[in-house]
Amino acid sequence: MKLEKTFVITISRQLGSGGAYIGQRLAKKLDIFYADRDIINQVAKQFSVVEEDVVAKDEKLLTFWESFMQFNTFSSGIYVPPKLLTPSDKELYQAEAETIALIAKERSAVIIGRCGSYILRDHPNHVSLFLHANEAFRQERTRKLYHVSKEEALKMIGLSDKDRAQHWKTFTGEEWEDARNYDLSIDTSKLDPDHCVDLVLNYLKMMGIVG
Repeated sequence: MKLEKTFVITISRQLGSGGAYIGQRLAKKLDIFYADRDIINQVAKQFSVVEEDVVAKDEKLLTFWESFMQFNTFSSGIYVPPKLLTPSDKELYQAEAETIALIAKERSAVIIGRCGSYILRDHPNHVSLFLHANEAFRQERTRKLYHVSKEEALKMIGLSDKDRAQHWKTFTGEEWEDARNYDLSIDTSKLDPDHCVDLVLNYLKMMGIVG
């Protein structure tokens, strides 16, 4: 597909809505960069920590108790050397935002999650997507993807929604699931995933971004 200009697509998604698959298919069809794990890689290098430390905190906030334990020790009469601190929520967000902005500046790309649509809200050639689906669809997709029971899948969905909504609200001041924050909001349970890809491609054509 012919690209008329450098652009970026950001995808915010509910767990189980097929966001990663749709993002990867879009990137492949458009022959552009796909950024998901790449963002984590760059942030991990910046803080000199292993990727798993960043993944554990990605798109979620520390609980009050976890935050307290990072910066406080209890007096027990015995000196215990403090652990090396992992990056704070704010530091992690800022590092990811810088990485996302750099990717968008250098090349056309599909960027998954991490408040990308907010971070790039002033980018001149930016299309933001929000992918959502009904609970039954998400539950079944999550169950198959992570090889868990239906009950476990439902718990994962609830926790993911809570974490992402809280993360978004904290760093953007907006509501994560508010369709007004995006150019396109798609219910992926209504369409085959590849038809969702076609829908986005048609939108890009209408906007004059691709030929």
